Amino acid sequence: MIIAVDFDGTIVKHRYPAIGEEIPFAIDTLKMLQEERHRLILWTVREGKLLDEAVEWCLKRGLEFYAVNRDFPEEDATGEGFSRKLKADLFIDDRSFGGLPDWGVIYHRIKAGKAHDADWGRLSLFSDDVYQAPKKSFWDRVFGR
Repeated sequence: MIIAVDFDGTIVKHRYPAIGEEIPFAIDTLKMLQEERHRLILWTVREGKLLDEAVEWCLKRGLEFYAVNRDFPEEDATGEGFSRKLKADLFIDDRSFGGLPDWGVIYHRIKAGKAHDADWGRLSLFSDDVYQAPKKSFWDRVFGR
């Protein structure tokens, strides 16, 4: 699976333009995913020196990405037709709808083949019949009742 991973707020706490503290288990989880042959792409708004600092920060912790802000390492970011829109199977980003789940949940959902299930709030990682959320009306869901 190709997985695009944000940096600020996802791997480290938000302190942009500085680099915040590591979010617990982020680096270890990403390294485990790489060991399982997932291809990781760093996908961030950082550019120039700030991007270099983020990449170096990850390298010092043993995490090297397949590509950075592009689909593959050889892609020419200066060429005509280049788009920063990535072709990834999964995007891990704290700004996603619903926020960033715990890194343990992220890992287990990917490993169980449930990364694309809509209900990330479930307590059950492997069995759909363990937890059944109570049925709510459309308006109760919209207004959080």
